[in-house]
Amino acid sequence: MNWYVVYTKPKWEKKVAERLNEIGITAYCPLITKVSQWSDRKKTVEVPLFNSYIFVQVNEKERNAIFEVTGAIRYLFWLGKPAIVKEAEIQTIQEWLCVQDTYEVSVDTWQKGDKIVLESGPFVAQSAIVQEVNQNHYVLVLESLGCILKVEKKVV
Repeated sequence: MNWYVVYTKPKWEKKVAERLNEIGITAYCPLITKVSQWSDRKKTVEVPLFNSYIFVQVNEKERNAIFEVTGAIRYLFWLGKPAIVKEAEIQTIQEWLCVQDTYEVSVDTWQKGDKIVLESGPFVAQSAIVQEVNQNHYVLVLESLGCILKVEKKVV
């Protein structure tokens, strides 16, 4: 079975994934933990990694079953066909989210436009392009995963 990307109503990602799992459709909503600041308190909350998107694993024949759940809007399309996500990419996201450690990256002279291969962390062996060089961080584009990674510079 293929993994597809489903666009949801804003802030409905967790609800849609939960309801799809309840009716027997494998749905995955990657979550990250972040601290939110209100005027009177701070609270740790789980928020979706991708706003308004979840992943579903269904057969081609059962693709329309996801629309039985309120909040599922449409599939994400690529070149006129529903976008298919590889199992390896889903596993990479899951592995990355399971990693609790912080990784030290030593950098001497990365410059904008450099092509590099990451040597440690959850994206080890992934190739990236340096998009931005700042005093405190680097912004890397991981083309194979279609995401952007911010790497903090460590002051020694």
